[in-house]
Formats: sequence, C-alpha cells, structure tokens
Amino acid sequence: MNPVLIVGCGDIGMRLAKRLAPRRVVGLVRSAASAERLRCRGVTPVQVDLDTDTGICAVAASRCEVFYLAPPPGAGEQDSRVARVCRHWRGDSLPRRLVYISTSAVYGDCAGAWIDESAPLEPGSARGRRRLDAESRWRRWSDETGVPVVVLRVPGIYACDRLPVKRLRAGLPVLSPQESPYSNRIHADDLVQVCLAAMARGQAGAAYNAADGAPVRMTEYFFRVADCLGLARPPVVDRQTAERRLSASMLSFLAESKRLDNRRLLHQLGVRLQYPDLASGLAACRSEAVAPRG
Repeated sequence: MNPVLIVGCGDIGMRLAKRLAPRRVVGLVRSAASAERLRCRGVTPVQVDLDTDTGICAVAASRCEVFYLAPPPGAGEQDSRVARVCRHWRGDSLPRRLVYISTSAVYGDCAGAWIDESAPLEPGSARGRRRLDAESRWRRWSDETGVPVVVLRVPGIYACDRLPVKRLRAGLPVLSPQESPYSNRIHADDLVQVCLAAMARGQAGAAYNAADGAPVRMTEYFFRVADCLGLARPPVVDRQTAERRLSASMLSFLAESKRLDNRRLLHQLGVRLQYPDLASGLAACRSEAVAPRG
C-alpha cells in the first residue's frame, strides 16, 4: 500500500494515524517534543519548519497519500506555507493524491442561510482569506501536476477532550441567544472518517462541507456543553458589551452566521456520521466521563 504523509500531525493527524495502522505513516511536525510524541505512538516523525525552503526540500512525498492538516501562518492574506510546498513538490516528488483541510470561513458571513459548496467564496476575515488562498494554490498545483486534490471545508471541531472547558470556567460571556450567529461543527472522530473517505472516493477538484449538518446557534452550543459538563452556563450580554469584553478572535467568529449543507459529503463520499448532531456527540462525552476507570 502507498505510504501516508500527514503534514501537521496534531490531534486529528494522530487520530488518522491510529485508523491507518498498520500502514506506514509519516507525520510532519515542527517541534522536537511533537516528534517524540509521534515516535512513541508508532508514527515516523519528520521535524520540519514549513516556513523555510530547507525543511520542505527534506520531505519526500513521492507516491504518498497526503493529508495536509497544517494551518496557514497566523497573519497576512496568503498561505506562504502551502505556496512553498507547491513550489517544491514537483517532478519526482509528486504524491499520489492529496486531501486538504480548509475552513468554512471561506464562505464569510451568510446571514444564517443554508449554503452548499456552490455558495460564493467571500471570506470576511483574514483567516478565511488565507485558507481561500491555500485552496486556490492547491487547485492550480493540481492542474499543473495532475495530482488529484480534494478540499474539506471544516467548521468547529469538538470531541470529549476538545470542549471549551477553560472558557466556561472563566465565566466569559456569550451573546444573547437572539443575537447569536449560527455555528457549525463536526466531531473529531467523524472528521477522521471524512478524511479517509475523501482520500478514497473524493472527486478530484471537489470541495466538501465537512460538517455534521445540524448547526445550532453559538450561544446554544456553549449552554449545551456547560450542561453536559455540569458547569454554570456563561453569562449573557448584548453585542455592545461583547465587543468590549471578548477577544478579536472570538468576535470574528461572532461576525459570521451560516448553516452548512452536508448532503454532498453524505451522498458522494458515502459517509455515515457517528455523531450526526451535537446531542449525540455530547451524550458520548457524558458516557465517557461517568465510565469506570481501570
């Protein structure tokens, strides 16, 4: 079987590697600590800084199935990391196929409307524009090299160990429910099976909304998580107060409201989600929390 290369092998990458065993999996990470963590879990680590040409030159991608999970740089309008990879993966270094993890932020604000993959790409934030730049670069690279590329537009990712516990315990406020935008999410384990399906069956050049298809308003999300964990619900404030008290990052999420249609994901990729809504995902977290240990 073809080797697997996971670029940016963090939490989702490790979940992928576990599902891919016993295939040979190579994980690209930036720090020595991350490399050692991969090694301990049976993943071959390669320590690379995607912000340098030297690091990319050392990566052998030939005939690999590549899952590109690495985020773009934290500032700017472009993804210089993807630009660098596309520049160096040529000739004998071409992978067999590539799945790119993008974001639903490429759609920008849709005023709460239901949207599918045909919706205009009009990102309103720099993080969305960086991801759209990366999508465009991968498509051009695919056209030039003939390597199939599949794009997954991913919203918020959650799991039992990926819930906003710290935020809830800090008592940070949320918008009043009527002002709160719609938000979308997918369970981490479902995202892994979507990645595998996209690699196996995704249409070259296609994008898929990798969401559970059951959006809720953001305030409702925080309320439900608090209830699940037995924590106090966060205080509710109006938008004016929120703009004074919340981070710029959180405000950028509050500025966008959309509901992602995932029918292309379900029908074309044949994915059957384990957690098709927040209720089922949080129920699993609750069960895990009360399960006996040892």
